[in-house]
Amino acid sequence: MNRLILKYGRPLSAVILVVFAWVIYRRVANGDGIIPLVIAAVVVWALGAPAFIYLWPRLTVNGFKRAIIKEGGFGEGPIPVNTLYATPGTSSPSTSRGSLMATGADDLLYVGGWLDLGNGPQVLHVPDMAGRYFSVQFTDPSKSTNFAYVGTRTTGTHAGAYVLSGPGWKGTVPIGMAQISSPTRSALVIGRVFVESDSDLPAAYALAKQIQLTPLKE
Repeated sequence: MNRLILKYGRPLSAVILVVFAWVIYRRVANGDGIIPLVIAAVVVWALGAPAFIYLWPRLTVNGFKRAIIKEGGFGEGPIPVNTLYATPGTSSPSTSRGSLMATGADDLLYVGGWLDLGNGPQVLHVPDMAGRYFSVQFTDPSKSTNFAYVGTRTTGTHAGAYVLSGPGWKGTVPIGMAQISSPTRSALVIGRVFVESDSDLPAAYALAKQIQLTPLKE
């Protein structure tokens, strides 16, 4: 649904406006008043717009969750919780419509998974990217907002380990690791690794596969 709105947003809006104009025309042609219709439209807009703004981001993130852990939206099958899957290829016109890669960029490899901190912190491991662009974002499913990034623009391209902790965790962060506090127990994880060319794909994929999650050993 999200991809349909992104791709066909303008045609859908045009169709809705045409239908609404036709309804108004019919009411005027039949001698009916349009004031009740206008009032109804205002009420629907006043109630629908806030509901859409509040609910749609949450529905979108939960759609990602369902696709990842139940439908295999990144790979050939479902991805276990606290496991990251790296796509072996970039997005292309032939990408399956059922894949989360269908709207991806053609110069990036994607890494995805669903984080659950209910049983304790997880550690995000990233390899030395040697200057290659990459990013890993963490999204709060309750607000559909990104609360943390690991990558070129925030932490650099060197190897690192990051303790991902849930609300209320009071443990000790091991020496050499940085802490990322999640506002919620669960989070959507999306990573991206730059691919310079077709010949660079094997190297980029090898690095993408090294972006992994493991339980924190306390």
